[in-house]
Amino acid sequence: MSKVLIIQPFHQDGMALLEARDDVSYEIIDGGSIEEMTEKITNADGVTIRTALLPGEVLERAERLKVVSRHGVGYDNVDLDVLNRRGIPLALTVDANATSVAEHVLFMMLHLAKLGARYDRATRDGEWAVRNSLETVDIGGRRILIIGFGRIGKEVAKLYQAFRMQVAVYDPYVPADIVQAAGCQPVGDFRENLGETDVVTVHMPLTETTRHMIGEPELRALPSHALVINCARGGIVDEHALHAALTSGGIAGAGLDVYEQEPPPGDHPLFALDNVILSPHSAGLTMECAKRMAVSTARSVLAGIDGNLDPAMVVNKEVL
Repeated sequence: MSKVLIIQPFHQDGMALLEARDDVSYEIIDGGSIEEMTEKITNADGVTIRTALLPGEVLERAERLKVVSRHGVGYDNVDLDVLNRRGIPLALTVDANATSVAEHVLFMMLHLAKLGARYDRATRDGEWAVRNSLETVDIGGRRILIIGFGRIGKEVAKLYQAFRMQVAVYDPYVPADIVQAAGCQPVGDFRENLGETDVVTVHMPLTETTRHMIGEPELRALPSHALVINCARGGIVDEHALHAALTSGGIAGAGLDVYEQEPPPGDHPLFALDNVILSPHSAGLTMECAKRMAVSTARSVLAGIDGNLDPAMVVNKEVL
């Protein structure tokens, strides 16, 4: 009998796929203890994981491991180098959360453009005259720069195009003709385009290359009315530089779903700002998306055990 170690539980729709297999057993742990993970992973044929850390020291103990299935699309919490060395595929739920995250990005942009929190508070406080301040803006015709053109970036582009925005795309790994076929403008160096950008949204994984790729120089290059949104990974946007830009009037607003430290400390300086909208890394956690990710996670771990894993779901395809 094959065993699946579930590090952090997921939606029952995914669990049902595991329960339907009489040749597979599973065990659920919360992922809070390295010692427990190290003990439980030794006889696991497959592992699923959400946001807990899965370090190399734990993976090295997994003598029977055939696949790791990540409940999500980021994988900076998993030691990919060890998986590569051992020839173990890492599968992501690449087909599950694009719509949910893209909608969240749009929600954050509209909230910022229309001063959602401020106008709501003013209305409740009887400050009706705020309607004459003319501080909100239209988004139609404005220029958005999407950094990263994977599934989520492509879905974001579709939504913004529906609002008649001009969509520019930076992704060094996507050919220009694919960007153009999606009705977008490819850019070779995103930094050269910041001066004419109204909204920046990032959709890259966190790597040494992308860490702080939106930092002080990039924020300084943006117009003062610009908005910055990060629903990808904390650390891609330099939070210290972002705070400085928001408080100095360098940019108009920001939306963050992810943070350099998660959860962020209660005294995080961005918490005190009115021109920021924040959410708890929840962009992909709608009810529908939770079901899709759970099903995708379960399917991949079972396919990995069975030896028929879909390459489209795998990060390190070279190990297949």
